[in-house]
Amino acid sequence: MSPDFERHLIPRDDALHLIGALNVLKDKAHNVAHRWELLDEDGHVPAAPSYTVLLQHATDAQDLSREVLRLTDEFARSPLHSTGVGSTVLTKLAWTTTSSSHAPPYFAQTAEHAPALLRSTNPADRQYLANNMVHDHATGRAYLRRTSESLRDAGTELEDHLGFQRSLAQLTRQETPPAPPAPRPGGRPR
Repeated sequence: MSPDFERHLIPRDDALHLIGALNVLKDKAHNVAHRWELLDEDGHVPAAPSYTVLLQHATDAQDLSREVLRLTDEFARSPLHSTGVGSTVLTKLAWTTTSSSHAPPYFAQTAEHAPALLRSTNPADRQYLANNMVHDHATGRAYLRRTSESLRDAGTELEDHLGFQRSLAQLTRQETPPAPPAPRPGGRPR
């Protein structure tokens, strides 16, 4: 392969390292989006939702968002982002960063309503607060699912890129002319 063409490829080890980091974050986002529950087994907001548990959702979502931001920043600062596939991956990571940063405020708003729900005695107010909690928590989880999906898509781009590199390497090996036969010992080639 020509050196000019190789500049447009992400080295295999770098791609594998990035795929691993993307998969870790993808799994984290996916797992918390599916594990965090607000509603009880009857599909209702509990009468006494735990403020600390809901606040922990906001804290954990913020930590995840920071990890996504760090990974995106590291990739953006590396020369890898200037390759063809690197540009696509950076676009997906930029969207992932935005999506992951939207989740924590929704979980914080969910937690914010918990103490008010506990103090409220008016059924209409309780219903209003419960509806807001359901909406905010579901929206936060949706942003985490989108984060996971976008991380998956960035990883898929890199996996496809590695597949392209493997195919390209096989083609260039097939196109290389065979080496001339080695000279025979003790004599001149005929």
